[in-house]
Amino acid sequence: MLIKQLLVVRPAKYGHLFENLSVNIDGCIIPESSTVKNLGVIFDSRLTFQSHIKSIIKTAFFHLSNIAKIRPILSLRDIETVIHAFVSSRLDFCNVLFSGLPNCAIRSLQLVQNAAARILTKTRNYDHTTPGLSSLLIPYTPACPLRSLDAALLVIPSINKKSLGFRAFAYRAPYLWNTTTC
Repeated sequence: MLIKQLLVVRPAKYGHLFENLSVNIDGCIIPESSTVKNLGVIFDSRLTFQSHIKSIIKTAFFHLSNIAKIRPILSLRDIETVIHAFVSSRLDFCNVLFSGLPNCAIRSLQLVQNAAARILTKTRNYDHTTPGLSSLLIPYTPACPLRSLDAALLVIPSINKKSLGFRAFAYRAPYLWNTTTC
């Protein structure tokens, strides 16, 4: 079954010129839609992605509330895996589309990340998440004095799974830090 939808991308100031637009293709009339879903991304006529961001937030907080309920019975490694599977993967999917959006649109996605970090680090709601995340990072101290001793490098933990392990916070944070400080 082919679903036919029409989305006209236009600036706000010209919106009145294209109201109630429809296209007739071979006798089939396709009316304009306010949003269109393609490959899991919800597009709107002004490319603000508000509907898509709301959908991500709704789903992420649903999963975070369920993860918080089972948090006491899981290890830190297991809870990190569950958060990456259900929350981080949704935030990362097609995140290049959020590039250039205003901070007010991105802020709500940041709140989801902060909530995930609070569950991961067992931080209270009104506490800042940075100290909790910093506690997961281990500074690199060489066995013998080296020139890199004062470089403030972090230990990059070994990973079991090449595809998923490279995306884990415990691996990515020290890796990115070490590559940017050199």
